[in-house]
Amino acid sequence: MAATGQVVWLVVAALALAMVLGRGSDAGPGDDAEAALRARMVETQVAARGVRDPAVLAAMREVPRHLFVEPRLRDEAYEDRALPIPDGQTISQPYIVALMTEQLHVAPSHRILEVGTGSGYQAAVLSRLARKVYSIEIVPGLAASSAERLRELGYANVTVKQGDGYQGWPEHAPFDGIIVTAAPDHVPRPLLDQLAPNGNLVIPVGRFFQELRVFHRDGAGHIEERVVAAVRFGPMTGEAERR
Repeated sequence: MAATGQVVWLVVAALALAMVLGRGSDAGPGDDAEAALRARMVETQVAARGVRDPAVLAAMREVPRHLFVEPRLRDEAYEDRALPIPDGQTISQPYIVALMTEQLHVAPSHRILEVGTGSGYQAAVLSRLARKVYSIEIVPGLAASSAERLRELGYANVTVKQGDGYQGWPEHAPFDGIIVTAAPDHVPRPLLDQLAPNGNLVIPVGRFFQELRVFHRDGAGHIEERVVAAVRFGPMTGEAERR
């Protein structure tokens, strides 16, 4: 009986071990594969093109871009290009997301405003760097889906609302950084007004020819402007178009 009991115990232990290993093989290889793709993306598309901030690179390695694109496009999620998302919008290429994030100079204590939530990917990256991210999306369907996605994925320090971002989000201003992911043909004055001292506004500006510009408010309140790169974004709609 003792021998039989020992055999039974060994069989049960073996089955338990197999179950543990089986769970690991189900979750692990996929996770490892996606992590490897993100690491390669950061190395070849982001760091190789000049983005150096270690915190930004770490956030880009962490956030699963494939979960912010359409399921049919997930095999292309880590390629260096923009991809379509619902309502005729796009998710920006990884390099541009990293470049714009680096230009904000985000600190862990910062509160950031994003105008143009889109899929929520840029907000997710920012959430790894800032204390709080406020994001505004003008398209109702995208605002709802991105808010749900960010909540399901555990990005608890991101708040999304549906609305026109031209006027910013006065109730939560001033912001340590403001990022705009659609291009107006002029810089909305309310966004500059809601920028805190020592804060940065990163925004693409232009219609046919667009430039990525950074506006820095110094400690005395003066605004300095510089051009970073030529870019191509969809137009900022709503009040930006009317003006």
